[in-house]
Amino acid sequence: MRLAILGASGHGKVVADTAERTGWLSVSFFDDAWPNLQRNGPWAVEGNTELLFKRLPDFEGVVVAIGDNRIRALKQSGIVASGGKMATIIHPSAAVSAYASVDAGSQVFANAVVNACAKVGAGVIVNTGAVVEHDCVVGDFAHISPNAVMAGGATLSPLAWIGSCASVRQQIAVGEASVVGMGAVVIKDVAPNVIVVGNPAKVVEPQNESTHSTQTRKK
Repeated sequence: MRLAILGASGHGKVVADTAERTGWLSVSFFDDAWPNLQRNGPWAVEGNTELLFKRLPDFEGVVVAIGDNRIRALKQSGIVASGGKMATIIHPSAAVSAYASVDAGSQVFANAVVNACAKVGAGVIVNTGAVVEHDCVVGDFAHISPNAVMAGGATLSPLAWIGSCASVRQQIAVGEASVVGMGAVVIKDVAPNVIVVGNPAKVVEPQNESTHSTQTRKK
């Protein structure tokens, strides 16, 4: 089986490694830095987004390996609209319940847990060691960073981001496009489009496209 990965980054390396561990026989990278960027670690970069769209019939699956939630959503939507088949990549060491659901284009990495009756939307990143407990809902194109924890029944709205080692209390909701800072402890609902940090987590600034891009570069 042949997999195309859009986004030749460090995150893309983890996606490629995970894909090979789950039976994908061929991995090809595409990135808009091509042709200046020719390789991503041991993998070749074969073209940019435009070339990927032309070659979609060559691949049994495509995944977008871009950490920025908004960009990932935009790229995945374009691939789907052009007839590409999104792959779902789940590491063999991840514990995903048979009673959970993980939608197309999502990535679940090593030692992550997605427990019973949890629902993970499209294009989500459940990063290394992250925990999505029972009955949680993770919206499309959200990102749960390494070792972050969503307790039972918590909700992460579309495009939201939980930083590394942060935790969200049971039954708490994080609003659309909000960012939970690294190590934060969320014990109250978080409004949409804000950044929260600390223990307990508090709003430090409104969220917008500019601040989201800054947070992405820092990660």
